[in-house]
Amino acid sequence: MDISVLKLFVAVVRKGSFAAVARDRNIDPSSVSRAIATLETELGNRLLQRTTRKLSLTEAGITYFERIEPLVEEIQQASDALKDFSRRLEGTLRATASVAFGLTCIVPILPAFKARYPRLTIDLLLTDSVVDLVAERVDLAVRLGRLEDSSLIAQRLMPVEYRVCASADYLRRAREKVKEKAGEKAEIPQSPSELSQHDCLCFPLAGFRSRWIFRDKAGQISEVAVQGRMVISNAIALQQCAIAGIGVALLPNWLVDADIAAGRLVNLFPTYAVTATDFNTAAWFVYPSRKYVPMKVKVFMDFLRQTNLTA
Repeated sequence: MDISVLKLFVAVVRKGSFAAVARDRNIDPSSVSRAIATLETELGNRLLQRTTRKLSLTEAGITYFERIEPLVEEIQQASDALKDFSRRLEGTLRATASVAFGLTCIVPILPAFKARYPRLTIDLLLTDSVVDLVAERVDLAVRLGRLEDSSLIAQRLMPVEYRVCASADYLRRAREKVKEKAGEKAEIPQSPSELSQHDCLCFPLAGFRSRWIFRDKAGQISEVAVQGRMVISNAIALQQCAIAGIGVALLPNWLVDADIAAGRLVNLFPTYAVTATDFNTAAWFVYPSRKYVPMKVKVFMDFLRQTNLTA
C-alpha cells in the first residue's frame, strides 16, 4: 500500500476537505479524491461520507483512521530522523506566530537563518488566531502569555514584561492641559492612578481594554481603570499610534524597548511591574510531539534563543 496515499487520507480527515489538502500540496482536488477512492477500493470499505458541504468518517473510517494515524506519524518521524542523522537540514519548516511577534522578532532574523541553513524552506504563518498544529501540519508555534492545558509540548522562549508608554509629544500636550487648568507645572502622569484621566490605547482582550495592574517595589498591587477612544486588535498598530502621540499604551518589552531607547516612546512607570493579566507572562515554543523533535525545529528554536530574545 502506497504510504503517500495513507498520508493523504490522514490529511483529509484532519482538514475535513479534499480542496484544503490539495491546496497544501499544490495538486488538483480530483487527484486527492481519486487516491482516497482507490484506497477505499483496496480496503473494500467506504471510509468517508461525502456531501456537498462536508466530509465525515464512516464507522469503518473511524476505526481505520485511529489505527493508521499514529503509524503514518511514526513513518514521517523515522524519515525525519534519517535526514537528521545525515545532517542534511532540508525540507520545509512550518512555523506560526502572532502577527506582531512574527514581524518584530522572527522576520528580522530570517535572512541570517536562511544563510546558515540554505536548504531549508521556511513556511511562516503569521496569524493572531490559535492554529491547530496537528491539523495544519505545523512544526512549531510561538505563543504568548498563559498557555492553556493541552497535549502540546512547550518550552519557554523568554519572559515577557509590559511597559506603559507614550510619546513625548503626547506628554507635552497633556502637560499643557494641566497647566491651563491648574496654572502649574507638573509631570504627566505622576502615578498609575492618574491614567484614568488619559486617553489610553486599548487592546480588545479582557483586562487590556478596561484595567491595568501595577506592582510597586514594595510588592503592593493596584488596579487602575483605563479608557480611551481607540481600540485596536493589533499590537504593532497600537505601537504606531502611541508613537504618533494618540495616547498611552500598554505594550510588551519585545515590541517597544527599542522605541524607548531611541526616544520615540517614554516608559512612564519604570519602577513598576505592570500587566493586564498576570506578572509571570512569557513567550513559549509549542510543538506537537515529545517523542521526536526534528532537527530543523531544534535549530530554529536555538537560533531564536541566540538572537537576543532571551532575558
